[in-house]
Parts: sequence; structure tokens; C-alpha cells
Amino acid sequence: MSAKVDGTLRIAGYQIIKQLYSGSRTQVYRAIRECNRLPVVIKLLKREYPTFSELVQFRNQYAIAKNLDIPGIIKPYSLEAYHNGYALVMEDFGGVSLRQFTQGKTLTLEQFLPIALQLLDTLHQLHQQRVIHKDIKPANILIHPDTKQIKLIDFSIASLLPRETQEIQSLNGLEGTLAYLSPEQTGRMNRGIDYRSDFYSLGVTFFELLSGKLPFESHEQMELVHYHIAKLPPCVCDFNPKLPLMLGEIVRKLMAKNAEDRYQSVLGLKHDLVTCLEQWRETGKHTWFDLGQRDISDRFLIREKLYGRESEVKTLLEAFGQVANGSSQFMLVAGFSGIGKTAVVNEVHKPIVRWNGYFIKGKYDQFNRNIPLSAFVQAFRDLMGQLLSESDTQLKQWQSKILAAVGENGQLLTEVIPELEQMIGKQPVIAELSSSAAQNRFNLLFQHFIQVFTTREHPLVIFLDDLQWADSASLNLLKLLMSQSDAYGGKLRGYLFIIGAYRDNEVFAAHPLMLTVDEIKKASSAIKTLSLAPLSQADVNHLIADSLSCATEKSLPLTELVYQKAKGNPFFTTQFLKALHEDGLITFDWEVGFWQCDVAQVRSLALTDDVVEFMAQQLQKLPDITQNVLKLAACIGNQFDLTTLAIVSEKSQMETASDSWKALQEGLIVPINEVYKFYQDLSLVIGHLQMTNDKGQIIIYKFLHDRVQQAAYSLIPNQQKQVTHLKIGQLLLNHTPAAEQDKKLFEIVNQLNIGNSLIVDPSQKTELAQLNLQVAQKAIAATAYTAAFEYATIGIAMLAQDRWQIEYELTLTLYEAATEAAYLSGNFEQMAQFPLVILENARTLLDTVKVYEIQIQAAQAQHQFLQGVELALNILEQLGIHFPKQPGESDIASAFKATKSILGGR
Repeated sequence: MSAKVDGTLRIAGYQIIKQLYSGSRTQVYRAIRECNRLPVVIKLLKREYPTFSELVQFRNQYAIAKNLDIPGIIKPYSLEAYHNGYALVMEDFGGVSLRQFTQGKTLTLEQFLPIALQLLDTLHQLHQQRVIHKDIKPANILIHPDTKQIKLIDFSIASLLPRETQEIQSLNGLEGTLAYLSPEQTGRMNRGIDYRSDFYSLGVTFFELLSGKLPFESHEQMELVHYHIAKLPPCVCDFNPKLPLMLGEIVRKLMAKNAEDRYQSVLGLKHDLVTCLEQWRETGKHTWFDLGQRDISDRFLIREKLYGRESEVKTLLEAFGQVANGSSQFMLVAGFSGIGKTAVVNEVHKPIVRWNGYFIKGKYDQFNRNIPLSAFVQAFRDLMGQLLSESDTQLKQWQSKILAAVGENGQLLTEVIPELEQMIGKQPVIAELSSSAAQNRFNLLFQHFIQVFTTREHPLVIFLDDLQWADSASLNLLKLLMSQSDAYGGKLRGYLFIIGAYRDNEVFAAHPLMLTVDEIKKASSAIKTLSLAPLSQADVNHLIADSLSCATEKSLPLTELVYQKAKGNPFFTTQFLKALHEDGLITFDWEVGFWQCDVAQVRSLALTDDVVEFMAQQLQKLPDITQNVLKLAACIGNQFDLTTLAIVSEKSQMETASDSWKALQEGLIVPINEVYKFYQDLSLVIGHLQMTNDKGQIIIYKFLHDRVQQAAYSLIPNQQKQVTHLKIGQLLLNHTPAAEQDKKLFEIVNQLNIGNSLIVDPSQKTELAQLNLQVAQKAIAATAYTAAFEYATIGIAMLAQDRWQIEYELTLTLYEAATEAAYLSGNFEQMAQFPLVILENARTLLDTVKVYEIQIQAAQAQHQFLQGVELALNILEQLGIHFPKQPGESDIASAFKATKSILGGR
């Protein structure tokens, strides 16, 4: 489409007039379209090879703006192929950015009001069409120098979802412009992003236009984030005394930290703005009135405030304070599913900013309990993601610290955390050690690795969710990290806060988690438990009254009904209220200006008080294609990626994303990164620009809650569940690229194992036995011995009756793996059975050596030292090495000499 001749840009079909803007990522040109002499503005990506994120944003601004019929936004004409990316062709109405127009000078009230009112009209229409702009700032607002017409530009990070969740990430990876970012957009507020985020950015914009300054300024990014979250903005009137004081209050309300305290509608804001400036014009005096009198919103929004959890949050924050001052803490948060454990834990986001800490999290999965260290791996993958988006200087510092900590054993960790290889490069192959020595090496290595991130400058918070489903390797690692002194290097230093959430109604005294907790309590005093009870009826009444914007006595009849069904469970309560609104039982009455609920009609409904059944009923309101995709997603796990989902749906990624869109809009599944936007407009087929995601970017989603996953899974008839898992496993096995298969091996084998009783073909059974051997060996390497034992025994069960005759090598290796895993997990009783079978069926003496080694180590572990020596002498005898039964001095001297010679001066 283009070329540069003599340094001048040439774009086929366009006559370039001049460059309007050149930034770090984009360039903007004024041009004429040659076919119809239409004046246009062309926006290009600057890099020769744009990042996938830049391509997503370019597509997004076109996909969203092309469907908006709003006079106050710049109309996009086309998105065209340009080198390795796109050119966005837009209308040219002769405007310049407000930043250029003001040149840092303050606007007079006469200049400000028409600009503000036009901007509000545009924002009102955007919000009516359920678009959140997410990047309101003077540079994205154009003004015509003569007509003073205002238009809004740049929808590159805009969202069509009613609510987005911003995960904690490196500040360099955040969407938007830090100086104008709402507190919730920083990912450090424990709040979702909705249309009211635009009001905060609008407040900052108004502040700048009226004062010539930003409300918060700092050269330190993290300090700026802290200001947005915790510091009250100054009054704009302090910088411009000519302004009415009430205008300062309006701007302040726009910039409230919590979205609930900002304006809830453009109409309410517009009313206050006009009232304030009319009174000022009439009297020239500062007059006061109550803000928000006309601020009525017909959006049904349930407050994200935490109700009835003040003391729990206080305890959590006090514990973090101790960690930030150098201690290590382990806190358990216990309670029923949906009771709000995660919401309470996420309150630690706010103080983390002040201490420059890292918050990482992982979640155990009810369908993937055997994956070794799965939540730890998720958490550290999350951390690698945060570090990889930091500056090159910071990245190099982290690389050298990690390499110093892992030494020559880095491969052990890169196998468990693949993203680590992006940080420290390919690692040398490690030496094999005996089972217990390998375990000690892994434990010591993980300790050293974690200590890299636990410093005074960067305290580390690791949140492990759903610990009731944790594997034995994770529980052992927890024990190790929290023990005050251990055999592998002494006490772990401070600045580490591990928070574990679990369902206390799903564990019992002899549950592995509770046994681990008991052991940690014996070794360490730094363990606390927060038990979350259901909310009181008064708390639920406050939640409902706030959501309906009414007095608590008016909401009481509805509260009594909701409380009877949801019994104070916050997740069930909010889902119940949303369902009543969606079914038209909670409605907004514009005539009287408030929400109404037909309590008698709600009372007459036969509604279940089982949350999973209730959620299943809500899912059944979705289109069939969306229900089907959710059922498959539920089988994969709480978190799943689009690539995997497309394989098991037997559709393209584009079609699968389209099938999932309704569930995203309803908030039942949540995108973890913004890459999902690449697939949100199926009509975006531009010449050869029906581009695939060839940048290796993974679109990841998660279920809003375990109960949604459970409900989706319950929609699969019981007799179909095994069939479904087996089919998923087979599709993944056959369609996952070889390079990726190793990373997904546990997930693939878990799916196949659930449906293994349906496999009748002998070759498929042998293949599954081989796969179970591979994951058993991987589990042993990751010190997940209980899981390894299960995989090895399933592998053995898949083999034919005459296994020793027809699959000798595979059978021998599986029995060896089962023996080793049983010994390492302390299961000596079961371990004793496998060597007998091996010794009976081994074809050569050398084939028995491995099992003798394990038996000797097991004897030592049980303090049966003489038995261990007898076993060793027995096998050596068979190998032709004879030891005297009563060694004399000469025997000992010759043994020492032989040993010295083998050591060879090392």
C-alpha cells in the first residue's frame, strides 16, 4: 500500500499533505483520498513489526467506532493493510487536539462551558451504546479552531463489555495514560472498570483545562498510582481563584476514589455544571447547592463495596504491614464457596502500591488436582509476565538476580515455569540425582528462587486459592516455605506473605490440607486463620439499599426474601439480584426516578435455594452455542485459553470467540488480558486482513466463579461426562502442536484418564499407558509423588493382561515409576508389592537394579539400616562383586584406596 520515496511517505490512493503527529508508537498524517478528493486523516503504526497488542488496539478502535452513529466522534472510513500492520483512515474535520489548542494555558469559563457540554453529550451517547472509552484526556479530544466543534478520538482501548477486570500487572503494561487513569484501571483497587471510569478521567481533564496543571504529578510511576488510589485531589479553585467554588466541588466529585461516589450519569453532571455556571453568571458570587440532585442512573449496578468484612480486612492489612516490615506470614482464609474470600484477600492490592510490592495469585482446580504445584506455577507465570513488561534496565537486574540464585540448576525451574526461560534463557541440562537428593535440590532451589523476590524494596504476596484441591507437592512446598528452620538452608527471610483460601466445609481433620496446617503450626507461629461467616441480614439490606439507591427500610421486604434464598452468601445474593433485574422484576421507573421491585411477584416464584442449580437455570437462558462452549470450558478448568477451547469445540478461534461473546457480556466468563478484543468483531474482514493470531498471544479467560463453572458442568448429563472428557483429551492430543504438547501434557492426560474406562482399542490403551508414564516421570521431577503414583498405577491398569510379554520395556518402566513414587510419598505398604512383580518378570539382572536401589533407599528411610545393607550386598553378589562378611583392616584399607582412585583428586 505504501512506500517512502526521497524520505517522503507514499500511500497508494492517497496524497499526503503533512504530518500531524509522531509519537513513540503511532504517526498521524493529513491526506487527500485521490478517488473522490475527500480530506482524510491517516493513522499508522510506527514500528516495522508492531506488537500483537498494538495490532489489537488498532483493530479495536476501528471495530468499535465504525458501529457508532455519534456526531461527536471522529468517523473511521476504513482499516487498510499497511506493511505488517494497518492504516486507519478517518474523517478530517480540521480539528486540533485540546492539548495543542490550550498549549498548557487555562481556559476561561466562557471557553470551557461549550467544550464541556459538547463532550458530555458525546459521552452520554457513548455510554447509552454501552461503550467505555477508557482513555479520556485532552490529547484525545479534538477542537475545530474556528467553529469550536468538539470530537472525541482514539477508541483503541475502549470496551464493549459492561464491566472489565484489570489484573495487577507491571505499570508499563497498563492500558491508558497514567496521569488520567481511574483508580480501578490501575488494577490495584479491588474494583471492576465500568462506564464511571470515564468520569474520573473526565475530572482530571476538566482539572487540567481549568488550571493548566494535572491534579497529581510525579516522575515516579508507582507514586502516581498511589496518588490516584489514596490521595485526595486538590481543589482546582486553589490554582484558579477566578472559578466558582462549586465548580471545584463538581470536579472533585468526578474524581472520587470509589465509582459509587462519582456522578452516576452524564445528565446529573450536566445539570450541576449548568446550574453552577448560571448562578455564577447571575450573581458573580459563590453559591452552594447539593450536588447530584438530578443524578439518576437507570443502570442496575450492584455495589462492589465489601459489606460486613471490616474486621477481617483490618486483620489482613495488619498482617501485610508486618510483612512489609520484614516478617513472613501465612494466613488462611476459610469459608463456604461464594462467601467472599477472594474479595477480602484482594483488599491487599491497595497497600501493596505504597510498598512497591508484588501480588501474584494461582488457583487450584477441581478437575486438575493432579497437576504438580499448579497454583504456584500460575502465580509465578503471573510474576514473570509482570517482570517481562518492565523496562530493559529492570529486566536485566532481575535476570542477573535470578541466575545468581538458581546457579546451574535453572532447568529444574524452567521445566515447571516455562515463562522463566524468556527471562533467563535456555538453561544447561542438570545432573540426575537419587530420588531424595533430587527432592532436596528442588526444595532448596525453590527457596532461593522465591528469596529473589522477597526484599525490603519489593515484599511478595502469594495468594493460593482453593487450597482444598491442592496437590501433595504444593502442600509440601508450603510447609517448607513457612517452617522456621529447615534442613535445606535455614529460615526463609521475611517480606513474604502467603495467603491461602479454602472451603472449610469441604475439609475434615484428616484432610491433607488440615494435616499440613497442623504441621506448619507446630513449626511456626506466623500462621493466622480468618473464618468468613455469611453476611448478616442487616449487611445484605445495606447492599440492596445501596444498589437500589433507596432507604434501608424501603429495601427490607426484598432483603427478607433474598436472605431466605441466599442465606447471606454474597455471591448468591448478587447473582439473585441480577437475575431479578434481567427477568424484569426489578425495574427503573423514570416517572418517580427510582428502582422498584414487585416483591409479591418474586415471592410467588418457585426459586431454588441451591446456588449451582440456580446458576444452571441462568446459563440455560443463553443461546445454545454459548451453553455448549461453556460446558466444554467447564471440563477444561476454571481458567482456559481460546486455542484449547477452539480445538475441543472443533471450530476456528474466531467462531469460538463469537460463540463465547454472550457469556463475556453477561460477565459469566472474564477475559484475563485485552487480547480477546482481537476476535470480538466477526465482520472485520478487510481484504487479506482476516488476520490470524500469529504472534503467539494466548487469549485467556476464567469463569467468574467456581459456582458458574460447576453450573456449566452440571448441564452435561451424567452419562455424557466421561464421553465428553475422553473426546476433549483425544482432540487435544491430536491437534495440539508437538512443541506445545509437553506444556499441556498433564491437562491432556487428566482428560483422557477421566474417560479411560471407555477406551477399548488395545493400541489406544497402550498409548494412554505411555502418556501416563510421561506425566508420572514429570510429576516425580516436580516432587509431586502422590500424583506420580496415581499416574503410574493408571498406566499399569491400561496395559493388557500379557503386558510383560508384549510391552516389556513400557511395563518395566511403569512398575519402576510406581515403586519410586510410592517410596517417595511415604507409601511403603503399597511400595512393597511392585518390586515382587518386577523381580518375577524381569528378563535380565540389570533390569532389577533400579528397583533394588529404591528398596535400599526405602529401608534407610524407615531406619532399617541392616536390611538396606543386606539388600545391597545381595544385588552386588549377583553382579559379581563380593564383600567379605567380616571385613578386616586390609579389606578396609583396599576399599579406601579404590575409592580414592575413583575420586581421582576431585
